[in-house]
Amino acid sequence: METKMTQSPEVRAAQNELMSAFEAFRAANDQRLAEIEQKSSADVLLEEKVDRIDRSLTRAQASLDRLSLAGLRPGAQPGIDQERQEAKAAWAGFMRRGEESALAAIEAKSLSVGVAADGGHVAPPEVQATIDRRIIASSPMRRLASIRISSASIFRKPIAVSAPAVGWVAETGTRTETATPSLDLLSFPMGEVYAMAAATQTLLDDALLDMDQWLAGEIAESFSSAESLAFISGDGVNKPKGLLAYTAAPDASATWGQLGYLASGVAGAFPAANPVDKLVDLTYAPRTPYRANASFLMNRRTVGLVRKFKDSTGQYIWQPSLVAGQPATLLGFPVVECEEMPDVSASGLAIAFGDFEKGYLIVDRADVRVLRDPYTNKPFVMFYVTKRLGGGVQNFDAIKLLKFTVN
Repeated sequence: METKMTQSPEVRAAQNELMSAFEAFRAANDQRLAEIEQKSSADVLLEEKVDRIDRSLTRAQASLDRLSLAGLRPGAQPGIDQERQEAKAAWAGFMRRGEESALAAIEAKSLSVGVAADGGHVAPPEVQATIDRRIIASSPMRRLASIRISSASIFRKPIAVSAPAVGWVAETGTRTETATPSLDLLSFPMGEVYAMAAATQTLLDDALLDMDQWLAGEIAESFSSAESLAFISGDGVNKPKGLLAYTAAPDASATWGQLGYLASGVAGAFPAANPVDKLVDLTYAPRTPYRANASFLMNRRTVGLVRKFKDSTGQYIWQPSLVAGQPATLLGFPVVECEEMPDVSASGLAIAFGDFEKGYLIVDRADVRVLRDPYTNKPFVMFYVTKRLGGGVQNFDAIKLLKFTVN
């Protein structure tokens, strides 16, 4: 059976709005560039116009992304079996009234539903899936990096730092022993992220309240913000070690354990002449195997800056995306916005490029624990939610940085 996918009128309208905004941006920025070429500077009002249209372009792209994600959400699945209904009812009873006996009875049948512990109860798989889905939707690094599930407090991964040596020999020649590969053991210790959701008992008694969606909505944004910051700049102490927490060294001399960077040539800025060349150089800094799945990572202010650049043929190097779920592109590579990336500044590492799936690893513990506390802050019922995770760079060759410095 062939299923045809049709776009809703809202999505088509959002696509038209995005393209209209991009055309207006190109026209205004072309005028700005022409004035700079003729007068060495652009009119202040024209600069403000370009910035205003740039913000409209960002909003239009975000609106299309939201509509695209909404259209991809799966619908309700009929025919939920009796066991899942009982588990859902037991979880709702715990959340609404603090009843734990039903969860204990369900746990006796299936260890995957609810496990009583000193630190609360493990959320059912459906709740964890809802939380994870919301976090992934708003966390750029979770969309880019590879993710592993582990039950250990420290996840260890052996890495071959160098390949085994080889040699050439005649058919009957003597074979001498070659050097063995150099190995390293990467460790990713688990930290714990937590959030506190609060509700009145009146709200919890509301029969129309979907407890799973409410809990996910209350904590997912907090989890996502904390995780995103840790994945970029975390120090590795009780949290993941962030991408920019590792030592950065000039790419030509970077060794294993360091992230290589290219210099922009100007402190805190792109060079005035041929700024696109620095981005092109960055795309060729990783070796060929890492470019096929490579992406740019930067914050929205940096995107707004590079969006104005043109290549040698006069074409804009940034192009909007009209495909559902696909990011805009820069020099043909996806560009992903991450607010936790630093701004362009003196010695700032504002742009990362590479294969983040091969380069960065996120390690999750496969449980979300919920502790119900109706006593600490009456009349509110507090839900203390915790999740354990770790992360760090697993391949230092896969990701390169652009540093805004002279050398």
